[in-house]
Amino acid sequence: MASSATAANSLSFFSSSLFLSSSHQFPKTYISVSKFGSGRVSKPLSVASQLATLPIISFEGEKVGETYLDLKTAPEDTARAVVHRAIVTDLQNKRRGTASTLTRGEVRGGGIKPYSQKKTGHARRGSQRTPLRPGGGVVFGPKPRDWSIKINRKEKRLAISTAISSAATSEGAIVVEEFGDKFGKPKTKDFLAAMERWGLDPKEKAMFLMMDVEENVAKSSRNIGTLRMLTPRTLNLFDILNSDKLVLTPAAVEFLNARYGVDAVETEEEDEDEDEDSTEGSEEAAE
Repeated sequence: MASSATAANSLSFFSSSLFLSSSHQFPKTYISVSKFGSGRVSKPLSVASQLATLPIISFEGEKVGETYLDLKTAPEDTARAVVHRAIVTDLQNKRRGTASTLTRGEVRGGGIKPYSQKKTGHARRGSQRTPLRPGGGVVFGPKPRDWSIKINRKEKRLAISTAISSAATSEGAIVVEEFGDKFGKPKTKDFLAAMERWGLDPKEKAMFLMMDVEENVAKSSRNIGTLRMLTPRTLNLFDILNSDKLVLTPAAVEFLNARYGVDAVETEEEDEDEDEDSTEGSEEAAE
């Protein structure tokens, strides 16, 4: 994750304008949500809406229009906590938890007393399996355990939309016209040339979000170590925060506004998809 000294176009929530206490030049709308039916209502949950205008760039690198992102974001006073809680959950759920050491009762051998109790000039010793000897047991060593923790689905969605909105408002995101059919054959040199036309530095970390990644595009970009090519199914908070530049397509912008926008409505199919994604992620980590 980027440090606090990251440039202004970084997606890190430590340096992004969204997580600072200063005022912003973008309009915001706050929505209060509270539970009904209870006698006493605690502090309502506030969700902010922050509008960001993004330039649309053609494949040749010329500006051809503008679009907007209007996503749900956490308020300034809770944005850091929401994003931090979500990223800690993602990283901790990736831990396999298979580290294991042997205690003195599990180490092989050591059943016989090494030497006599007295008249040797050495400290008394009853077993070679003592933690004081090389090859002996380990005191308070790690044992297999489950590191996974849970987070509310709405809170995780809010963290992702907050991070994306942070990138958009800090000029860390651009929109490029669909370029899946622009590559006739896989060639990394052509993709690097396209990135240069779009104003992207290959030395900086960039995350591309596309609805579908063509085979030639995937093969042309896979040798660029600083680039991540994602789809809505593989979109995750870590890659968003770990990137310096976010590149979207018009179809991806429509998806984000529909999925994470203010007027977005959760459906049972989307909930099942998220559950499947989390299950697949845990299985990949276990492998």
